[in-house]
Amino acid sequence: MIGRLFIANRGEIAVRIIRTCHTLGIETVLGVSEADRGSLGATLADRVLCLGPSQPSLSYLKVDTVVQAALASGCEAIHPGYGFLSERAELAQLCEREGIIFVGPTADQIEAVGDKLRARSAAAAAGVPIIPGGSAASHEEARALAETIGVPLLVKAAGGGGGRGMKLVEHQADLAATMAMASAEAEAAFGDARVYLERYVAQGRHIEVQVLGDGAGQVVHLGERDCSVQRRYQKLIEESPAPHLPPATRAAMHEAAVRFSARLSYRGAGTVEFLYDVPRDAFYFLEMNARIQVEHPVTEAVTGVDLVAEQIAIAEGSGLRFAQSDIGFSGAAIECRINAEDPARDFAPSPGKVTTARWPEGDDIRVDTHIVDGAPIPPFYDSMIAKIIAHGPDRAAALARLRAALGEARIEGVATNLAFQARVLADAEFATGGVDTGFLARFLDRETVAA
Repeated sequence: MIGRLFIANRGEIAVRIIRTCHTLGIETVLGVSEADRGSLGATLADRVLCLGPSQPSLSYLKVDTVVQAALASGCEAIHPGYGFLSERAELAQLCEREGIIFVGPTADQIEAVGDKLRARSAAAAAGVPIIPGGSAASHEEARALAETIGVPLLVKAAGGGGGRGMKLVEHQADLAATMAMASAEAEAAFGDARVYLERYVAQGRHIEVQVLGDGAGQVVHLGERDCSVQRRYQKLIEESPAPHLPPATRAAMHEAAVRFSARLSYRGAGTVEFLYDVPRDAFYFLEMNARIQVEHPVTEAVTGVDLVAEQIAIAEGSGLRFAQSDIGFSGAAIECRINAEDPARDFAPSPGKVTTARWPEGDDIRVDTHIVDGAPIPPFYDSMIAKIIAHGPDRAAALARLRAALGEARIEGVATNLAFQARVLADAEFATGGVDTGFLARFLDRETVAA
């Protein structure tokens, strides 16, 4: 059993993990940077250790420092949260070498799904549909593959995600130059210049399936989330279940996610992401995220399962504590990400000091945040400061509650996207449900015309 756990993260996810650990009777040690010494997470943790200066490369991203801090504080386990080191195989490897429990998958599994080309091959071997495409070792091979796929097509980074190293090719003549740009961006972002080609799906929805695996081949799913409201490949609104998805397609996605994860003997919480081609009613494997997701609260809302608690139980060796038939689904949940950014300035980050933070309350409202009155928002990290989640008996009720919740929230001292998110929720196209990944661009165009 884990008695003391080291949290190698910051912000709302650190607070989230601390609260579950306190419920479970587990002591927490939080690793912080200089900028986060006075954070809410530092206040809530049983103990705090400074990892280094504010820059992530000098603190949160230093594998050796994190592991040594965990050892020095007598922790039996490390939880990496999401981002930072959560999908770095080196951390899982060093934990194993030092005899520390890593709350997550094995290093081999992280490497297998972190490499997009390896993951595509594993998906195909598991009988999971993949988007037509592949790698090319030369410009001649790339040209031939592009002719087979057809344009438009995407050039994507093999060793990363989040839209970095991803470029759209609309004309064959642009292929070589676009591949060179994508490769350079991938090298800068991930230290891996490899790219591959993939068919571009013009009207697609981003749908992901939450899974839990015991590490010995047993896997269950906890339904899906629709994450199609995105700006520059960054998610803004997520919901569960995915609206207007044909029942047979939904079931096939769940089965494919379980099949893929079982083939890896996946351990812990993970998310298998799919691109749903709306006109064709077909779906394709995109990638697997080997960690807890930002949007996990909507799954927790509709299933009643504490995913962090299950991560810890699996890491302790308890395996899966329920069968697929034990997982029930209730109503619908929608989440908005609240970012310290200025929509009027092309969503530029807005670091500074929050003078007032008022968050909505209610039985059907959940707020995951690390922001309170007087909280600083350092310029070194992601701009997300909170997630507001609403649950209801159906999507319409959840949406109405989320709209009301955003109206109750008040953040002063920095610019945020609160008002922008409220306008998105009020949009007729979003209210109908089932929007594709091009929705937000259309919404912004409508706002521009209206202005």
